[in-house]
Amino acid sequence: MTHSKDVIRRPLLTERSNRQREVENKYSFEVDRRATKTEIRHAIQEAFGVTVTSVHVMHVRGKPRRVRLVEGRKRDWKKAIVTVEKGQTISFFEGV
Repeated sequence: MTHSKDVIRRPLLTERSNRQREVENKYSFEVDRRATKTEIRHAIQEAFGVTVTSVHVMHVRGKPRRVRLVEGRKRDWKKAIVTVEKGQTISFFEGV
């Protein structure tokens, strides 16, 4: 994966991620399942022009779902929590 748009899928906007953003300067993203920590770091730095100090990654299992008699699952996905250097912000999240 060479381009930041291939690595970063979407930002995660939840109550918990908003609290982490305000208090700890951490931002949450859904990322490609094949992306590594270094690829995520470079993609965030390239896309938003900030200095990333740490990257935490977790695999999220898809929840079971059912529509009438058909049972299935939502897809599995990968979540990255990125810590940005103190004093820097990602403008995409501001005002949300």
